[in-house]
Amino acid sequence: MARYKLTLEYDGAPFVGWQRQDNGLSVQQAVEDAVLRFCGERAHVQAAGRTDAGVHAWGQVAHVDIAKPTRPDVVRDALNFHLKPHPVAVVSAEAAPDGFHARFSATGRRYLYRIVNRRAKLALDAGRAWLVSVPLDDAAMTQGARRLVGRHDFTSFRSTACQAASPVKTLDRLDVSRAGDEIRIDVAARSFLHNQVRIMVGTLKLVGEGKWTPDDVAAALAACNRERGGPTAPPDGLYLAAVRYEAPSGSLEGEADEAVDDQA
Repeated sequence: MARYKLTLEYDGAPFVGWQRQDNGLSVQQAVEDAVLRFCGERAHVQAAGRTDAGVHAWGQVAHVDIAKPTRPDVVRDALNFHLKPHPVAVVSAEAAPDGFHARFSATGRRYLYRIVNRRAKLALDAGRAWLVSVPLDDAAMTQGARRLVGRHDFTSFRSTACQAASPVKTLDRLDVSRAGDEIRIDVAARSFLHNQVRIMVGTLKLVGEGKWTPDDVAAALAACNRERGGPTAPPDGLYLAAVRYEAPSGSLEGEADEAVDDQA
């Protein structure tokens, strides 16, 4: 039995999310069906993060165990052939190191959220970015974002359905940048609570509109109450950009068991 590390990209729009569900096709099911058609094996494909319905990925990482000895490049090409016509691509496949687990071995995850800030509708990015037609002050959003970086109780910024054992997370990075009409929010942490990234983005939009101040963000964080946080941004603009596996400097051992809860 050989374990392969897969790096995947996908358009999340037609899927119910990464994880298998009874109400529609998931990315996990599409990949597992491709494995079955490739080698006749019913394999379980485990991912680093369980993206929600409509959330995209550039750098999702997963692993799969296959009994049939096969070169990694053959695994990549065969899965891509059998994934047609789904908008999922195996960018790379490699032999996984001993003890590798796509979720449990991950030491960091990075998400990107895209906002297109203009009046005109989206022609090319429909379903792949959040269209916000009112002007946004990205400098104010940057100030609001700084209030969230660090180790905090993020109860105000997680879904009420979140099943994580603890709301405490360490946010390593929350950067806001603008290039023309596009505002990008770059987020990094060891792991995230359910909907944490989208709620933070929804909150920063309120700051950009002038409805909230950066101090209001700090007050919402301190309240530890979901009703005090901002709205949940739509899934369209969210991308799982990368997963890190090397040991981060200054990592907090107490968060290691929380990595399994990542579902931003």
